[in-house]
Amino acid sequence: MKTIKRLLILILTALLPAIAHSEILAMVNYESKPNQTPRREGIAIIDVDPKSPSFAKILNDIPLPPDLVAHHFFYNKDLSKAYLTALGNGSLHTMDMKHVPYHIKKVELPDCQVGEDIVFSKDNKTWYLTCMGSSNVIIGDAQNDQVTKVITADTKETFIRYPHGISLNEDIDRLIVTSTVRPSDLGDAGETVTVIEASTGKVLSTHKLSDKPSPSGASPVEVVFLPNAKPALAYINTMFGGALWTGTWNNEKKNFDFQQVFDFSNIKQGVPLEIYFNDSHDRLYITTANPGALNIFDISEAAEPKLLKSIPTAGGAHHVVFSPDERYAIVQNSFLNLPEMRDGSISVIDLNSQEKIASIDTLKNQGLNPNSIIMMPKWHHDDAH
Repeated sequence: MKTIKRLLILILTALLPAIAHSEILAMVNYESKPNQTPRREGIAIIDVDPKSPSFAKILNDIPLPPDLVAHHFFYNKDLSKAYLTALGNGSLHTMDMKHVPYHIKKVELPDCQVGEDIVFSKDNKTWYLTCMGSSNVIIGDAQNDQVTKVITADTKETFIRYPHGISLNEDIDRLIVTSTVRPSDLGDAGETVTVIEASTGKVLSTHKLSDKPSPSGASPVEVVFLPNAKPALAYINTMFGGALWTGTWNNEKKNFDFQQVFDFSNIKQGVPLEIYFNDSHDRLYITTANPGALNIFDISEAAEPKLLKSIPTAGGAHHVVFSPDERYAIVQNSFLNLPEMRDGSISVIDLNSQEKIASIDTLKNQGLNPNSIIMMPKWHHDDAH
């Protein structure tokens, strides 16, 4: 009996360090709230595991230039490099994730103003970046981050205006790009998506995503292809139109059929933003910034999403990350520092009970707003972005 007790003590002693150091780390870029001076920007690495002793603590804080207006985080395909788009001083920056301490490096892009979203080819050789301020899409070499092509179009049949969202499907050699808003004042809202041949950069067609008379001001914002869907299918949110659309690939005609599949006004929500999937691709997650919620859809029938649950978070619900076991969804609550959409918290949602269980107010309490969130490479899993 004593031998068994000793063995149990040894096992528990060996496990305690692992338990004590349990953590899930996310990277959050932040900026000062409008009333805070002097202006401050940075990147905080935060423990988002609600069971961790260091939950909600900032474990590393990386200062950024106060005029950068850092916006969205993205990883390349092998997670060796993070890309940070910016609305202010320099549209794109990179960070070597294999080099500690981390520091950012500016990518010179004279043809790009107001960098928004970026996607990568499967072979990790090419990236495509939307430039909302200069109304073009930049193609770059993902190995050396040199520009290889600038895509622009402005004709009656095809045009790129205020591009924001972008998604790539290499199986059909297509990019879809959204036309959103004028970045200086969020005015002159677009209503279309543009289809581009990815291999050549040729602009093929433009499609209106609104049933209202033009200009509808629908402002398509994010577009994401559902991985492995047959036929290819993309989901698109219209920010001011308050709706979810699908674009389904027609293989015979070599184009997309677009249709509205959900109206967020029916659940008294507005400003739908980001789009995510679970690892099995049978659940769709969409954030709405006003009043702030995470919406869970059943997409077993991909073209007909069914709302399962709408979970309140806080004003400005925007980007989302998921724990590796998909138990938790962590929602960053701030959208462009806009009134009623800049709560500044980070909500932790238990996806088993489908309820908010905690709020990380670490940045909020310092007068700071998180602008985007992404898991550190060890915990990152997302095959759609």
